[in-house]
Amino acid sequence: MLSAVSASVAKSILPKTGALGTLVARLKHTLPDLPYDYNALEPYISADIMKLHHQKHHQTYVNNLNAAEEQLAEAMHKDMSVDNINQIIKLQPVLKFNGGGHINHSIFWEVLSPNGGGEPTGDLMHIITRDFGSFDRMKEELTNVTVAIQGSGWGWLGYNPNSFRLRVAALPNQDPLQPTTGLIPLFGIDVWEHAYYLQYKNVRPDYVKAIWNIVNWNAVSERLAAAKQCS
Repeated sequence: MLSAVSASVAKSILPKTGALGTLVARLKHTLPDLPYDYNALEPYISADIMKLHHQKHHQTYVNNLNAAEEQLAEAMHKDMSVDNINQIIKLQPVLKFNGGGHINHSIFWEVLSPNGGGEPTGDLMHIITRDFGSFDRMKEELTNVTVAIQGSGWGWLGYNPNSFRLRVAALPNQDPLQPTTGLIPLFGIDVWEHAYYLQYKNVRPDYVKAIWNIVNWNAVSERLAAAKQCS
């Protein structure tokens, strides 16, 4: 029983290594560099928030994911006793939470840009208009579901590889979009308080409204093109 994160890595490499323990020993998740400076998204997201969010919160997900995968490898390398099976099962929520946190944040940094904002063009705009009626309607729908999330979570624009259509979704905590819903993530909005509280306090709608000024539509378009190739 592997998490979606661990399973995807293991599936592609295990035949070459022959042992999950060897795999985990060789492969460690790392914190990705930001494609811009910490102050680049100001005034919409402050440098203090970006630095804390990236260096502390995202790094913690990476550290905890690596630790959980090491424990998983150790348990699976042993005989499948009841105790080891219990340990594997016990690790699944930890893998989902921290693996999701790593996946979600890695996408988040990519789909923001100091040169972002405005509206998308080309195929992305065509499909948004086809599936939502207009860009403004998609923006309104994603904004509304994101602001309405109870507690912490993420609002997503995703691509359904079965229907070939775009959908809006909201997920709690760090639940990763694709393993949870089948939708391929194109653009996400983090509404954990650490993403905005230092600047926007408890006024989440203002933060979500500000995000639209820094959306990297080129990156979102690239993610759509890649998602369509997987369909």
